[in-house]
Amino acid sequence: MITSTTDPRPADFADVRATNLAVVLRFVREHAPCSRADIAASTGLNKATVSSLVADLIDRRLVRETGLTENRVGRPATMLVLDGSPYAAIGIEINVDYVTAVAVDLSGERLLSWRRSFPGAAGTVGQAMATVAGIVRRVVSRMTKQERQVLGLTVGVPGLIGTDGTVRIAPNLGWRDADLCGDLTKALRDPGFPVQVDNDANLAALAEHRFGPHAGTANLVYLTGEIGVGAGIILDGRLRRGGQGYGGEIGHIQLDPLGAECRCGRLGCLEAVAGIGAVLEHATISPAEVELELDEVVRLARGGDPGTLGVLDTVGRNLGKGVAVLANLLNPEVVILGGYYVPLAPWLLPAVETETRGRTIAPDAGGCRVVASTLGYGAAALGGAARVLDSVDSGRLPRIS
Repeated sequence: MITSTTDPRPADFADVRATNLAVVLRFVREHAPCSRADIAASTGLNKATVSSLVADLIDRRLVRETGLTENRVGRPATMLVLDGSPYAAIGIEINVDYVTAVAVDLSGERLLSWRRSFPGAAGTVGQAMATVAGIVRRVVSRMTKQERQVLGLTVGVPGLIGTDGTVRIAPNLGWRDADLCGDLTKALRDPGFPVQVDNDANLAALAEHRFGPHAGTANLVYLTGEIGVGAGIILDGRLRRGGQGYGGEIGHIQLDPLGAECRCGRLGCLEAVAGIGAVLEHATISPAEVELELDEVVRLARGGDPGTLGVLDTVGRNLGKGVAVLANLLNPEVVILGGYYVPLAPWLLPAVETETRGRTIAPDAGGCRVVASTLGYGAAALGGAARVLDSVDSGRLPRIS
């Protein structure tokens, strides 16, 4: 039987085969190069079934043979690796001041990575949608020229995203109840591939879990370090969104009732006292200007400027208070700081770690480490592509052409 979100239903042959194809594809991704015998021994599928499934995956150009290996007991075996050369997965990240687009192949190899200025807070949802649609068309055109089929598109937005893909509220963009998924699909004129919308922190967590140095960590939290602060949460190896998709909004936990005003309208939110706006005197619209200001902060910190070091220590301690909430509530193995936190990590991390240890009830912060991301500013876009690849891993395979 295969269970659904409602009642159990009988599994037909197509269900079972799709599930088994996904099992074999995931095994090859995680263990390549591997043989058909390796797959049978590890998955419990019989050899004849594995041979049939592998033949199907080869026909779909998802897997390919690489030759024989003799470094094993018995007869030489034909080894298998991921192929996926005819395919691409696209991820887009919409932020307050920029849009990032990433395309990857089935193995996660980047085929394209673009970053464009984007005055998101100054424009309407319609203008934003038109901009994103234009970028997607250019990415799809590039993939078409490479003779690649687009498997899907996921768009990351900093805000509350419903399970239906509606942007319920994105405070830093000024959006409410925007059907970004539906409007984008219409703007792309039914593109022939699925379009999804998700929270940017969720997608960045997926990117870290699939591609980062802590890939495969069962309990992982990613903290965005953009204009806003959000948390993407992986627990027991699965992304957790909450009942309606609104989980992870740690940036709006109030740390100081008398603190600075947050963009959400409340006072003393973590985002207001530990976000990039707390580091800079003002958070400008242009990403180039924000990064220039950050470069100056880094220069002053390296030079030992007392005022700069004091600000970074305060921001780090406030951020540590938020991390301690995560450590006490979720007991993650690692919390990853992303976005604009990365260049500031040498000065933020000591204060974050000290504050986290002091405020976590479990010894040694429950084993929680705090590290800086290595995926760059495009982590959420990369995670958008990862979500598409996850759907392939789950059995939504491209048809045989």
